[in-house]
Amino acid sequence: MKPCPKPNPIDRASIWTDLRESDATLTIFRWHAVTSWTWDAQDETCGICRKAFDGCCPDCKLPGDDCPLIWGACNHAFHLHCILKWVNSQTSQAHCPMCRRE
Repeated sequence: MKPCPKPNPIDRASIWTDLRESDATLTIFRWHAVTSWTWDAQDETCGICRKAFDGCCPDCKLPGDDCPLIWGACNHAFHLHCILKWVNSQTSQAHCPMCRRE
């Protein structure tokens, strides 16, 4: 029995040079893009409802534009609906639920 012959080494630099110098074209027949998004907040959860920002508040069914985040002057972030309920429930001047800043 004869041993299998060793494959010839590939000179990758010459292959790339040949491709760059050729007039070869590439046709893309199908494109499947995958993406994800996330809110750019310091915390991962709402300080009022304790739900994740990549989800939605208890009042919403789907995350996204219908359940946006609101940042206060102190840079704490909350779901829009959560902070609106918080502000409306305060009898005196509204403060941040996290740090009590006005």
